[in-house]
Amino acid sequence: MENKDFDKIIIGIDPGTNVMGYGLLGIFDGNPSLIAMGVIQLSKIEDHYMRLRRIYDRVLSLVEDFLPDEMAIEAPFYGKNVQSMLKLGRAQGVAMAAALGRQVPIAEYEPRKIKMAITGNGAASKEQVAMMLQRQLNISSDDMPRLLDATDALAAALCHFYESKKPISSGGAKSWKDFIKKNPDRIVNT
Repeated sequence: MENKDFDKIIIGIDPGTNVMGYGLLGIFDGNPSLIAMGVIQLSKIEDHYMRLRRIYDRVLSLVEDFLPDEMAIEAPFYGKNVQSMLKLGRAQGVAMAAALGRQVPIAEYEPRKIKMAITGNGAASKEQVAMMLQRQLNISSDDMPRLLDATDALAAALCHFYESKKPISSGGAKSWKDFIKKNPDRIVNT
């Protein structure tokens, strides 16, 4: 199935300064399926600013190649190392800027929320998330990536898909009044 046949395409990003994961999810007839996933290897680039440039260029290339309708990105978790957090935040910001430059709206999710959406357990391991994605999206073992940053990114995209299906969510209506306004066909008068 070509990208243009999907009703919606969601790109997921797992930001990182050594390895950044990405996953693309196609939605057709309300069903999600894998389009592509992979990683952007950054560890061989010594200069931090050149890493940021590589992130920007690669995410922009993915956006231009796949034309996603939305981006889901994992929010940085708060660690003890302030310098690591700063670098991770910059990497996330650069990825977001690449999408925003092409008018792609962004939703940000905490790691626990993503894990909860995929596995039902906010403290699930990366391996458990990957296994559940493999089952939920019928991904063959041969197509599963070696680096779990890719499945983390795909999990962000799938989490966004699930969240946007909810009647009241960040991707849908803001209140019940808004939901009714957007869905008049779902009102039943008794």
